[in-house]
Amino acid sequence: MTAEGFLEGRRLQMARGVLLQCIMGGYPAARFYGSDDGDLALVAEPSMIHPLPWSDEPRALAICDADELTGESSNLSTRGQLKKVIARYAARGLAPVVATELEFFVFAPNTDPTQPFRPPVGLDGRREDGQSAFSVSSNNGLRPFFNEVYKCMAALGLPRDTFMHEMGVSQFEINLLHGDPLLLADQTFLFKHLLKEVALKHGLSVVCMAKPLAQTPGSSMHIHQSIVDIDTGKNVFSAENGQPTAMFRHFIGGQQAGMAEFTALFAPNVNSYQRLCHPFASPNNACWSHDNRAAGLRIPASSPVARRVENRLPGADANPYLAIAASLAAGLHGIEHELEPTEAIQGEFEVPDNLSLPCTLHAALERLKRSQLARELFGQEFIEGYIASKTMELTSFFDEITPWERRVLAAQA
Repeated sequence: MTAEGFLEGRRLQMARGVLLQCIMGGYPAARFYGSDDGDLALVAEPSMIHPLPWSDEPRALAICDADELTGESSNLSTRGQLKKVIARYAARGLAPVVATELEFFVFAPNTDPTQPFRPPVGLDGRREDGQSAFSVSSNNGLRPFFNEVYKCMAALGLPRDTFMHEMGVSQFEINLLHGDPLLLADQTFLFKHLLKEVALKHGLSVVCMAKPLAQTPGSSMHIHQSIVDIDTGKNVFSAENGQPTAMFRHFIGGQQAGMAEFTALFAPNVNSYQRLCHPFASPNNACWSHDNRAAGLRIPASSPVARRVENRLPGADANPYLAIAASLAAGLHGIEHELEPTEAIQGEFEVPDNLSLPCTLHAALERLKRSQLARELFGQEFIEGYIASKTMELTSFFDEITPWERRVLAAQA
């Protein structure tokens, strides 16, 4: 939209079906979004209108809510779903607090998708070989790129906590500062968009796939979660004596109850399960533990005031609005129904059958189809539309034969 039209308050409308558009560009049957495929109104969030610092021409981006023309939030909007979850907490006098950790890879341009991704050539004229994890000089070869990333983050008001090189070849991680869940979802979305745009300016490619390289750790989007009392601002996971509360236990119990049924919301793509089936500290289980990275739910070492639950299941490819909404909704379900968690695990452990998670997109979608809890928390329309869109993507994947199949199976009798 032109700046003039936006400033005049002109309403921007969009076909309802776009919210269910699959990643290849197609749409599920019209019955999933209304046979008329009528319009939605895109209503800009006033605090999320940003001039784009990387753009040569003056341009701005506005994060919008997708509302029905009658004024209520569309059931198909993931941002709207998150707002509804936050409102349910507020009705109980509670406010969730979250932080996201986003991992990503920086690669050279990949013009032939049949070839593996490669790290870019750095300032020293060489490609990283994977020995830079957690090094203080690990991003020096990409310094111009990261310098502009930092400047653009400041221009967009994105506060960063820590930035580091992760374990993969040319893999990095940012930790965003904790805060309101909707704000963190917006910031995570903006940061991913920023990365892609700045990378293009520097002749690079940023990839947020869950598992872009074989035999290499994948990329996560861990979600740290706590809850405060709206009136006092105190963390309700900790009692006055510093010990964990019943609400803390019930929150974990709810997370465990929802993780398997919501796996398709946390791991939305075929590639997501490459990360989970070859864990490399990417747990595919609903176990919980104190400071054990092999558990899907980790309680980081912290003071009582910072007691929190880290959901380690979501990948970098997850929709931040939907992943945060699903995780918080599961926790609230546990609080409302006073669900008790299993015993915490420590050290090396075998995952019990009742705490294992689906390990393929097909299995995850089948589990989501059977989930009454998902329909209760997110509504029939959203869950059925989401499954329809993701089923199209899965079918498209199965329409292709992979190089592995040609290489390994063609010679079989």
